[in-house]
Amino acid sequence: MDPPQLSRHKDDADLEVMMAGSTFRKVKSRSWKKPRHFRLLEDGLNIWYKSRWAGRGHSTFLVSDVEAVRQGHQSEVLQSIADEFPPNLCFTLEFRGRQGNLDLVAETPEEAGAWVRGMRKLIHKAKNMDEKERLDQWVWDWFLKADKNKDGRMNFKEVRKLLKMMNVDMNEDHAFYLFTMADTSMSSSLEIDEFVMFYKMLTQRDEVWKLFQDYSSDGEMLSRGELENILRIEQQEGDGCVEHAQELMDRYEPSEMARSQGSMSLDGFQLYLCSQEGSIFNTEHKDLYQDMSQPLSHYFLSSSHNTYLLEDQLRGQSSLEAYIQALKRGCRCVEIDCWDGPDDEPVVYHGHTLTSKILFRDVIATISEYAFKASDFPLILSLENHCGVEQQRVMAQHLELILGSMLLRAPLGGEAPQQLPSPQDLKGKILLKTKKIGCETLTDEVSDEDETVNPDPDSPSTDQGSAECPPDPSMKKAKLKMSRELSDLVVYCKSVHFRGFQHAQAHYKCDEMSSLSESKARKLAKEAGADFVQHNIRQLSRIYPSGLRTVSSNYNPQELWNVGCQIVALNFQTAGLEMDLNDGLFHQNAGCGYVLKPGFMRDSELPFDPETPQEHSGYAPLRLSIQILSGQQLPKVNQKEGSIIDPLVRVEVYGVPQDLAKEETSHIQNNGFNPVWNETLNFIVHNPGLALVRFVVEDHDKASRNDFVGQFTLPFTSIRPGYRHIHLLSKDGTSIPPASLFVNVSTSELTSGPD
Repeated sequence: MDPPQLSRHKDDADLEVMMAGSTFRKVKSRSWKKPRHFRLLEDGLNIWYKSRWAGRGHSTFLVSDVEAVRQGHQSEVLQSIADEFPPNLCFTLEFRGRQGNLDLVAETPEEAGAWVRGMRKLIHKAKNMDEKERLDQWVWDWFLKADKNKDGRMNFKEVRKLLKMMNVDMNEDHAFYLFTMADTSMSSSLEIDEFVMFYKMLTQRDEVWKLFQDYSSDGEMLSRGELENILRIEQQEGDGCVEHAQELMDRYEPSEMARSQGSMSLDGFQLYLCSQEGSIFNTEHKDLYQDMSQPLSHYFLSSSHNTYLLEDQLRGQSSLEAYIQALKRGCRCVEIDCWDGPDDEPVVYHGHTLTSKILFRDVIATISEYAFKASDFPLILSLENHCGVEQQRVMAQHLELILGSMLLRAPLGGEAPQQLPSPQDLKGKILLKTKKIGCETLTDEVSDEDETVNPDPDSPSTDQGSAECPPDPSMKKAKLKMSRELSDLVVYCKSVHFRGFQHAQAHYKCDEMSSLSESKARKLAKEAGADFVQHNIRQLSRIYPSGLRTVSSNYNPQELWNVGCQIVALNFQTAGLEMDLNDGLFHQNAGCGYVLKPGFMRDSELPFDPETPQEHSGYAPLRLSIQILSGQQLPKVNQKEGSIIDPLVRVEVYGVPQDLAKEETSHIQNNGFNPVWNETLNFIVHNPGLALVRFVVEDHDKASRNDFVGQFTLPFTSIRPGYRHIHLLSKDGTSIPPASLFVNVSTSELTSGPD
C-alpha cells in the first residue's frame, strides 16, 4: 500500500526532486542567510530539514501546515535581498495561523520551480481529499510513526509505544489481544493491511454503533429508508430527507456493492458523521447566505487594531506580514498609524515606542494586493494620522496611485448620502476613515487624538495614553493641520469626536463615525444600552483596546456586539478567548468579514437593551441541551513519550449578560484517544440571536491550571441539532484533524420559567 498522499503523484518529476532533497539558503534578514537541507519524506506528509552542522539533529513540519507558496521576492525578507538574488531563485512558504514565514533561496531556478510546483500540488491534494482519503492518510501516518525501525512491519513493542503516542493508556493484555486478532499472517508483526485492521478495532466507536443498531433492521446495513429516519428523527432535518439520504450514500459509502443496493454500512455511516456534513456547524452558513444589501451600519465587521504589529505594543515588530495575515482571515477594517518619516516618506509604527517602522507606501501596496483575496466586500482603512501636511499629501498620492480604482473617492451617485450604502454596493472598494476638513465645525485644524478625548473620569484620559496614542507630554493638545488632498479622499467614514447620543442624533449625518476606547464604550453599554443600539442602527462605531494593554491583550468583543457596535477592533496577533469569539462569529457567511446584525438590532421602532432582553417584544428564550458523548484523537499537551492527557469538556455561552454561562464534564483519566463522557450540559439562552457557544477541551490538572487542548466556537444560530461532530481548533485557530468531540444537541422553547 503506497502512502495515500503520494499515490496519485507517482513519477511526478517535481516530487522526485523534493524527495531527493535540496540545499537552500534559509533567510531571516539581510545579514542572516544560512544553508539548510530540505527533503520531502516518503509519506508525502512531512518536510524534513537540518543544518549541515546539526549532527544527527533535525526538524520536520507538515505539508498541511503550509497554506500557500509565494514565488519570487514576495515577502519583506526576500525583498530586502532582491539585489543579491534574482526572483526565480526565491520562494516563501506561508504557514497557517500565526506562525512566521519560511523564506528560502535555491541554487538554481529549476530547483526553486520544482519545489514551488511540488508544494502547490501537495497543498492542493491535502485541501481536496475526501473523508475516505483523509482516513487512509491518518492510518498511514500512524503506521509510519509506529514503525520505528522502518522495516515496513510493526512488532508488539512498537504497538505499545504507538498507544502512548496516540494518547491512550490501554491494558497490555487487551492491547496484545487486538494485536493478535490483527496479525492474520501470524508473523508476530503487522504489515500495513493488518495495521489497518488493528486501527479499525482500536477506533471502533460503540456510541456510533449503538445509534446504527437502533435504526438498522438487520444490524449490518442501513437501508435508505432507515437512513432517512435517522436524518428526520435524530438530525431533525425537515424536507429533503429522501434526497439527502441518497446523496450521503453516494458520497460516503465505501462499498460499491452496498451503494448499488441502496444501503449504507457502519463504515459509511461513521464517515458521514465525521464529515463536514455531520459537523455541528450548519454547512449552509459556510456560504454567503445573508442579505448584503442593507446599510453598512447594519453589519458587524471583522476589525483589527494596530494591524501592523506582530507582537506587543512597545517593542514589537511592525510588519507587512501582519496586514497579509489579517486580510487573509477576512478582516474588513485595518488600522494604519502614520508618522512623518525620512526622505519625505511617511512611516507606519506605534508612535513614541520602540516598535520598528515600515513605509506607508509598502503598507498600501500590500493592502492593494491582498484586500480582496478573502472577501469581495469593502475594506476600511482606519488611518491614525500624525503626519504634517506635506507628508499627508504624499500619503494621498500613494493612496490614489497604488489603489487606483479600488479607492472610493466620491459618494455613490455623486450626491450627499441620506443613509450609508450597503456592502453589496461597495464591493471591491476601499474606504478611508480619518478626519475630514469641515467635519468638525470649529477649525480646519484637526487632531486624531480628538477621537480619544474622554471627559469621563472613570475612563483613561489621553494624558494616560490610549491604544491610539501612548502618553507623551510634548504631544499634549497638539493640533495637526489637515491636508485638503487627504481630506478629499474620506467618504462615508468621517471621524468625529463623540459628544453623546443626544448630540449625535440632533446633528445626525450618516457618514460620520466615532472611535471609543473599550472602557468608555463598556460604560455606555452598561448605562445606556438601548441608546447605544439605536445609535448604531444609523451610524458606525469603532471600539479600540485600552492603552494599558501593552502586551497586545484583548477585551471581550461580545459586550460591544451586544449594543450593535460594528467595528470592534482586536489585536489579531494575540490568540485566546477573545479571538476565538471573533473567529467564531465571522466564520459564517463565507468568512467574508461581514455579519448581518439580528433584526431586533436594526429596528428603530422597537428599542432593545441587552441588559433586559426579556422586555423586548420579540423575547423568545430557548433551552439548549448538549450531551457530550465522546472525544476522538485529542492532541497531546506534553510531548513526553509517557504523557497522556486527562480530558474534560467545558461548554461556554457568550451573549447578553443573562446568557453568560459555563458548564463542564468530569475528566477522564489517561485517555485522549477515545474518551467517553456521556454527560449532559443544559443552558437557557435568553437571546439566541446574539449568543456564541464555545466548546473547550482541557487537560485536567489537580495541582495547577488546566492545559488547553482544543476549542471550537460558533454562533448559536449556526448550530445544527442531532448527533454531530465538533472539529477542534488549536489555540492559534488552525484545524488539528482528526481531533473532535461527538455530541448530541437539542434545542427547545422554554415553556416554563428559567431554572
